Amino acid sequence: MPESGEGLPIRKHTVRSFDEELEHLTRQIVHMGALVERQVAEAIRALVERDGDTAARVVQQDDEVDELEEAIDQEAIRILATRQPMAIDLRMVAMALKISNDLERTSDYAVNIARRVQRLIEQPPLKPLVTIPRMAELVQLMIKDVLDAYVRRDAERALDVWRRDEEVDQYYNSLFRELLTYILEDPRRTSMCIDLLFIAKNLERIGDHATNIAEKIRYIVHGDLINRMSRDVKK
Repeated sequence: MPESGEGLPIRKHTVRSFDEELEHLTRQIVHMGALVERQVAEAIRALVERDGDTAARVVQQDDEVDELEEAIDQEAIRILATRQPMAIDLRMVAMALKISNDLERTSDYAVNIARRVQRLIEQPPLKPLVTIPRMAELVQLMIKDVLDAYVRRDAERALDVWRRDEEVDQYYNSLFRELLTYILEDPRRTSMCIDLLFIAKNLERIGDHATNIAEKIRYIVHGDLINRMSRDVKK
């Protein structure tokens, strides 16, 4: 089985139980990713709808995500110790450790957003929310697409996600200038604007972690050195 190409499947081994272990590890990553994706969506919905119950639910889900990360890490370490994988198998298992960490950090940022929402809903709304939901929509799509790319071992789709990070940064910079203007016009809005700015910053960081996962997918499929990726493909 070649180690490059779109839609690369998990290759079959002589020992069937090894295939099952790799497939189970993939399913755990996907399950964790789906939960994190839902956390981000619900955190933004809580913001737009000023829904404290939804924000609280996002916060409560943090423990489940942490438990999944621990389970993935333990399984990956066990596979490394008992199977001593090589080539693409080694990259798959090693990157599972790193991807689970990216997902856990994404969950933390969703929780941070939810906690800011709990503060904001106690105050009158500053303005109709436009930029943050648009930024959130882009970030959520990045998470969805990068998880699909992981399942399919699709390096090209992962690269497409990686390239979208620049648009997320543009949204953040635009919102930063907008909120700064609000603060200068009325310093009484400072606390509210800072909360919204932190929400936008958390979304920007979620986008960064989606691009991190995209880089790891490329590494799984092609074996490229991750720290050289920016020179090779961002053109």
